[in-house]
Amino acid sequence: MKSVELKGLGDADFQVREAYKTLRTNLQFCGQDVKVIAITSCTENEGKTSTAINLAHSLAELGKDVLFIDADLRKSVLTSRHMVGKNIKGLAHYLTGQCGFDEVVYSTNIEHLYCVFAGVYPPNPAELLSSRYFVHLTSSLKKIYDYVIIDTPPLGSVIDAAIVARECDGVAMVIESNWVSHKYAKNVLEQLQKADCRILGVILNKVDMSGGRYGSGYGKYYGKGYGKSYGHAYGAPPRQTK
Repeated sequence: MKSVELKGLGDADFQVREAYKTLRTNLQFCGQDVKVIAITSCTENEGKTSTAINLAHSLAELGKDVLFIDADLRKSVLTSRHMVGKNIKGLAHYLTGQCGFDEVVYSTNIEHLYCVFAGVYPPNPAELLSSRYFVHLTSSLKKIYDYVIIDTPPLGSVIDAAIVARECDGVAMVIESNWVSHKYAKNVLEQLQKADCRILGVILNKVDMSGGRYGSGYGKYYGKGYGKSYGHAYGAPPRQTK
């Protein structure tokens, strides 16, 4: 198995690490049958990818074998954010039959944490994620790994997350504090409900702790943005604020 180094992962401060420990504990209370989990958000830049990979990291710290899958086949930021390098084979290569699954799984510098990157950007991501190859993949991986964390595009922009969530044991939605309107978040939640998947809950992200409202804090929050917006690239509705 090929190996990569995820640079910068695990550099968060004490309060942020504790927040992820709380998140993983809550996830474990969802039951032993919840092993394949999709992570999505309403819009871009809410910290969805950071939350997903750090949750996977936190679970791996327990000695669990964890596979992180980057299923954002439209605009992944994982390889650039963690300086993985170029020419990485990923999920798109597997779903299009260009590579076997063993060719797209990478061990990492974090013990017990494995990664499948997005790979090349295909012209038909929704179709690939709804293919029988992806359905077979999700059902097979839960027999190998203790947890499979799947990062998906924002559901408020494209439908991919609902397609992925339908094949998972559960889905959690990341919402940035004081950014997305209640109405917009409710609309996205309804899309998940139509996919007939188990909704595990909402992860409130980018909470400013410096004011003391939520306890003694770390001040800064985690999760940085994409770059170009999904709305610009794919014609999705703009992000809505309160």
